[in-house]
Amino acid sequence: VFSDPEGGQHQLSDWQGKYVLVNFWATWCAPCRKEMPGLDGLQQEFGGDNFEVVTIATGRNTLAGINRFFQEVGVQNLPIFLDPKQKLAREMAVLGLPITVILNPEGQEIGRLRGDAEWDSDSAKAIIAGLLVGADG
Repeated sequence: VFSDPEGGQHQLSDWQGKYVLVNFWATWCAPCRKEMPGLDGLQQEFGGDNFEVVTIATGRNTLAGINRFFQEVGVQNLPIFLDPKQKLAREMAVLGLPITVILNPEGQEIGRLRGDAEWDSDSAKAIIAGLLVGADG
């Protein structure tokens, strides 16, 4: 279980039925700052009924700090979710940040990347597009 800024409770199964790219990050994480605009672009391009980018600030991150971070790097399409006690991060064996986990529509982990990535690159977009082929039908 993790939360949104209003205190609402969420779990990854809320997104069952679609591919989910879950990104664990923190405001103090320099590689996170580098990759977040690409994740934002991925959500803008592919987000919808079959795919979602879910960003989860793990550890000590203030809401003001998250909002400032998103504003500074130009994020407009990503949700703010919080895992302040790192419970979900521990359950998912997140060691170090950023960590990105890709879940299939059944909620099973099908990919994991440790460290930052260029999510707005042609190769990253091709991977997501490849997952979504057939997901529309």
